[in-house]
Amino acid sequence: MALGVGAGGYLAGAGVAQMRTGDRTVSVKGVSEREAKADLAIWPLRLVATDDDLTAANAAIERNVKQVRAFLRETGVDSTGTEITLSEFSVQDQRASGGGYQNTSRYIIHQTLVVRSPRVDIVQAASQRVPELVRNGVVLSSGQEYGNGGPTFVFTQLNDLKPPMIAEATARAREAAEQFARDSKSTLSGIRRGSQGFFEILPRDQAAGISEESQVMKRVRVVTTVEYGLKN
Repeated sequence: MALGVGAGGYLAGAGVAQMRTGDRTVSVKGVSEREAKADLAIWPLRLVATDDDLTAANAAIERNVKQVRAFLRETGVDSTGTEITLSEFSVQDQRASGGGYQNTSRYIIHQTLVVRSPRVDIVQAASQRVPELVRNGVVLSSGQEYGNGGPTFVFTQLNDLKPPMIAEATARAREAAEQFARDSKSTLSGIRRGSQGFFEILPRDQAAGISEESQVMKRVRVVTTVEYGLKN
């Protein structure tokens, strides 16, 4: 009987040992990063004109729109005249709104010109010359919806990078798993589960106050997580 109990205990122990051996796994991560250049620039220029006379304020905003269009043609941003759209025209009457305007003009007119162009280098160069507009009397306002009022640079070709980057990240994960297996005197027995992770578009130059949207050059990153089985 004692032998029977002992044998039963041994088999139970062997079964647990085999189960644990069969469940030996290693979870590894693989990273792939690429530099990518933005291929679309979106640049809203929000114009403001004020006056106590509505007709004069409207004439001022129309004059400013013409100056900005001429500036964009001169800098090569809108040489064809097709990359600018007008939006968000608004008139605010300080008296009608009930607010005091003794120290401000009665009428405030806003007009937004939005540049949408694939020529990101030209748009970036033109954005550095905005002080020329200010010197010519054009009043620009960033507005809360437009951040600092500069161009936003967008990378739209992420789908083209996904297949090779996933393959690279997965290969690097396997390299890490194989190294772990060698170090532990084991071999890989196949993938148990895997997770692709999310693609991130980050600023190439990471520093305080620099956003990804303001940089033409981006850094695309993906991390894959793969769990491999191990066997002796």
